[in-house]
Amino acid sequence: MKYKVKFIDYPLAYKNIKKEVGSAISRVLKNGDLVFRKDMIDLEKKIAKLVGVKYGIGTDSCTGALFISLKAAGIKEGDEVITVSHTYVATIDVIVHAGAKPVLVDVQDDFNIDPDLIEKAITSRTKAIIPVHLNGRCADMDKIMEIARKHNLLVIEDAAQALGAKYNGKMAGSFGLTGCFSFYPAKVLGSYGEGGMVTTDSKELADKLYLLRDHGEKPSYLKTEEEKSLKEIAFYGYNTILDNLQAAVLNVKLRHFSSYIKKRREIASLYNKELKMISRIKIPLFDGDKYFDVFQNYVIYAEKRDELMNYLKKKGIETLVSWAIPNHRQKALTNLHEFNLPKTEKISKEVLSLPMYPELKKEEILYVVKCIKSFYENF
Repeated sequence: MKYKVKFIDYPLAYKNIKKEVGSAISRVLKNGDLVFRKDMIDLEKKIAKLVGVKYGIGTDSCTGALFISLKAAGIKEGDEVITVSHTYVATIDVIVHAGAKPVLVDVQDDFNIDPDLIEKAITSRTKAIIPVHLNGRCADMDKIMEIARKHNLLVIEDAAQALGAKYNGKMAGSFGLTGCFSFYPAKVLGSYGEGGMVTTDSKELADKLYLLRDHGEKPSYLKTEEEKSLKEIAFYGYNTILDNLQAAVLNVKLRHFSSYIKKRREIASLYNKELKMISRIKIPLFDGDKYFDVFQNYVIYAEKRDELMNYLKKKGIETLVSWAIPNHRQKALTNLHEFNLPKTEKISKEVLSLPMYPELKKEEILYVVKCIKSFYENF
């Protein structure tokens, strides 16, 4: 159907930077700069600088970034990794594919991992924690890092939705051993396909990540002349490479990144102002003291969520539910059924993501609000 208010308006976003993007794509294709070229190298440096770490390693996705992070950290069969169920399944996928056991704990009202539940889940086999910074809000990293230090655990941040987000002035992706980001098109910084990045302060780890990313081979832009002539393979690796064309697009969008975040925060503020008086919904937390949120998504708790979603659809408003079936209740994921996560299960029945993108107009936001108010007045 044709929506009056789209969840994300990709064509409009492209239109606003069409000339810049077109020029970048044309240059890349004209020069044949498709893999491991300057645009990707520049993006790695820029993202590392933005996050406040020494190294950025471009990958084909956040999934790839998480997986090679686990492998580089030495996570193996028999290990346990603590994370949440209220996340995209990729967070759990990578733990399983690394040979480890996912151990799931519940979340807080802000949808992020509840630090007070982490210690109860730690066993002699626990090796790492993957906090997920959901919807552009950092998890409570002070408590998480304190627990990790106390129990000698690694922290790998799933910051897929949180590029630019801060906790106590420190960037998402700069707390743990690695930070893992997504450049999926819907993200605050989104490519026109798939893309991701690992960030780290550890040279030793970065060297492993470069090798794991491309079948155990060091990228040519980091090789000495002697290494180029030897063409040595260090070990069996994987294929998770960020292509140069997507990197070129991302470098263009990175010029506008701060304005994207500013606009998202303004939209969230307007939503909050207009929705806060509706007693049957709960708006996102908006705490400026500890948290700087980038509002990858604007997510409300809503009574009669499914009815509201259908009502808004009839009114021409596109929304999204993440995730109606929690991962630990997915029938096919039998290794997760043991976990009892009441908060996560409650959330799955109540959360609704409203339209959120920088090009969203004030009148569109007010129309969404008007329809939500109308629904609850007449339900």
